[in-house]
Amino acid sequence: MEKLSTFTFSAKAYCLLTKPGIIAGNLITTAAGFFLAQQEKSVLLFLAAMCGLACIIASGCVLNNCIDRAADAKMQRTKHRARLFQQVSVQNATAFALLLGILGTWCLFHFTNLIATTVALFGFFTYVALYTYSKYRSVHGTLVGSVAGAVPPVVGYTAASGTLDAGAWILFLMLVLWQMPHFYAIAMYRHEDYEAASIPVLPVQKGIRAAKVQMLGYIVGFVGACWLLAWCGYVGATFVVGSTLLSALWFNLGVQGFWCKNDTVWARKMFICSLVVILGVSGLIIL
Repeated sequence: MEKLSTFTFSAKAYCLLTKPGIIAGNLITTAAGFFLAQQEKSVLLFLAAMCGLACIIASGCVLNNCIDRAADAKMQRTKHRARLFQQVSVQNATAFALLLGILGTWCLFHFTNLIATTVALFGFFTYVALYTYSKYRSVHGTLVGSVAGAVPPVVGYTAASGTLDAGAWILFLMLVLWQMPHFYAIAMYRHEDYEAASIPVLPVQKGIRAAKVQMLGYIVGFVGACWLLAWCGYVGATFVVGSTLLSALWFNLGVQGFWCKNDTVWARKMFICSLVVILGVSGLIIL
């Protein structure tokens, strides 16, 4: 019984190292990209794209946890991740990440196509190597992270269509523009955490007001990208109306930030609103 409990405890630690919440969020946008593609859909192809990319994302998250464990220990938001290495050694976690990466790459290559596999590996490299390096050295590290986060819908799209056409690039642009205010909201309500870990995010380096101004600009850009998707014929009027209304609510909340009394409370609301927006937009595409 004691051995079983130890195994269960370790299995849970391995699972948490993959950041299940991040995987789930990325798979929603992956599904949106898959169903946006103007091709006949296959259940097997959809499941292969979702499972393959899930493994690659999980691999990247585990490696990111290994690299960031010292900084994670200094932040309230992530200190539980650092504690996981009391149950899982860095060597075992790295081996687990490599196994997941190989499995995911094989699944995408075998069941989808080379383009989808290459795009997924590009996102993996951007997240694990470029983002991990840049976020400790530059205020632009957030932008690098948004590039990695914009890859999943493109993988879904290319898995279904087999091509990197305008639809794929517009999806990529939409997700980059959406992630910036989303990330800034996290950095604002976790301001002290990022200072403690010496991560130079914009709200820490340039101030809260500068971040608020940029957030509004990115939201406007996000709306424009949604309209571009319709202008190119990939979606219809329902999507335009729905995405515009959701973005308008997000923008209105952003404007309220210039007169709010508590930036932390406001930033949490912006974070939650950003999730509602991306879930709503993805749902409109899928439905």
